Amino acid sequence: MPADREAKNETRLPQLPEDGTPIEIDVWRGNLIESRHRVHGAVIDAHAGVVHAWGDINAPIYGRSAIKPLLALLLVESGAADRFNLTDREIALACASHNGEAGHVEAVLKWLATIGLSVDDLECGAQMPSREPAQRAVILSGKAPTPAHNNCSGKHTGFLSAARHLGLPTKGYIQYEHPVQQRLLGILEQMSGCELGNVPRGIDGCGIPTIAFPIGNHAFAMAQLADPHHLPEARAAAAHRICRAMTAEPWYVAGTDRFCTKVMEVTGAKAAIKTGAEGVYMGALPELGLGICVKAADGAGRASEVAMGAVLRMLGVIDEVEEAKLHATLEPVIKNWAGTTTGRILPGSEARF
Repeated sequence: MPADREAKNETRLPQLPEDGTPIEIDVWRGNLIESRHRVHGAVIDAHAGVVHAWGDINAPIYGRSAIKPLLALLLVESGAADRFNLTDREIALACASHNGEAGHVEAVLKWLATIGLSVDDLECGAQMPSREPAQRAVILSGKAPTPAHNNCSGKHTGFLSAARHLGLPTKGYIQYEHPVQQRLLGILEQMSGCELGNVPRGIDGCGIPTIAFPIGNHAFAMAQLADPHHLPEARAAAAHRICRAMTAEPWYVAGTDRFCTKVMEVTGAKAAIKTGAEGVYMGALPELGLGICVKAADGAGRASEVAMGAVLRMLGVIDEVEEAKLHATLEPVIKNWAGTTTGRILPGSEARF
């Protein structure tokens, strides 16, 4: 990384590959690229048109937690959100991979009480909060973390809300055969345009099924979330509500110092974005009617974040003023334990610009 660029905190518009090759995310230490991640990705419109493609967009992937906004469709379109008077905050939590901070946990517990259930009904498992101050708070409390601290507890509370509203069993709601999961599978099929009855599947970190389908179809599903004008009325209304909730309550989608939250706080209604494990990142762009899915081939979350930021900048979703506000998020610095800056993570090699 050229020394003068770091000194000036220089910004630039990423010129991502136009030849269909993967996006390269470079990790600089001093003036040497120490590591390079390759990211596959697609930008798709609501009619399945390929706007941009990098790498193999037909490769099947697990969308992991990046698909949570799609899974939240059941909560809203079923009528459960209205029955339980859920606000944007709860809808955002249904889409969240949160830090397990006190505000996240309190909101989940309050929501569970609203539907007549408790933390004991969550089947996501207990998890120590991911953010260090929240971890310290749990340790100093002398109590063990609960399933409400799990980063997926909002999504699970959404599943339980749908089950309660639809008169379905709450026990075993994470199992593939459970009616809640079968309804979610149908939603994924309809939104992605894929038949998913006989595809690879696994178990996600929180216990629910994770279903494999191509990168391009993940982006198409998000495009339909962004531009649902051709969908049935109830689903279109749900899609609008989910995008609005995520961008209105971004802290509840992730939390303090998180990429999702920081970008949505600045861009507002222009981008509803969501991270997933193993280097997946997805986004719905309501004003452009586009969907995005990027996947770091090596599963590196740091690469998928920077790639998502580069795509948003290239599409003009993040303008020059917003880019200046988000510079440290879009091209993060690397520091050692003494706080000295040792490098930076940048989209694309210098040769591509």
